Amino acid sequence: MPDTLIDRVRSLLDTDGGAGRFAAVLDEVLRHFGGVVGTLHGLDAAGATLLLVAERGLPPGLKSKVERIPVGKGMAGLAAERRAPVQVCNLQTDESGVAKPSARETQVAGSITVPLLDGATLRGTLGVAQSTPHEFTPGETELLLACGALIARALDG
Repeated sequence: MPDTLIDRVRSLLDTDGGAGRFAAVLDEVLRHFGGVVGTLHGLDAAGATLLLVAERGLPPGLKSKVERIPVGKGMAGLAAERRAPVQVCNLQTDESGVAKPSARETQVAGSITVPLLDGATLRGTLGVAQSTPHEFTPGETELLLACGALIARALDG
C-alpha cells in the first residue's frame, strides 16, 4: 500500500479508472489536507477556460458557476494565469478581491489553488479548502504542486 500522498496519487492515476480516477485523487488530496471542498479543472484546448473535471463539497448552486472559469478570474483563474499558487487564509473575511464573492457560498475559510503544470505547460488547476482559517505552509504548497504535476501529466494522457 502506498504510504505517502505522492505515492497514493501516483497509484490512483495509474489505474484505468477513466475520469473517475480524478475524483479519487481529489478525495485523497482532500483527506490528506483536511479539506472539505475541492476542485480539479482542466484547461481547454484554446488555453482560455478552465473546465471542471472533478469536485467535492461544492454547494449545488455554486457548481454551475465553476464548471467553466475564464483564465484570470477567481482563485482558479488567477492560479492558471500566474502559473503560481493563490491562497486565502480566510475566504469568509477576505477583501483582497482574489476570490469571487460567490466563493463565500462554500462556507470554507483556508483555501489554496495551485496550477497543474507539466513542466512549463499549464494543464489546469487544483483547489483545496478547509473549514477553518489556514495559511498553507511552503511545504504544504510544494506537496500540492507535486501532486499537481502528476495530475497534469495524467490529464494530458
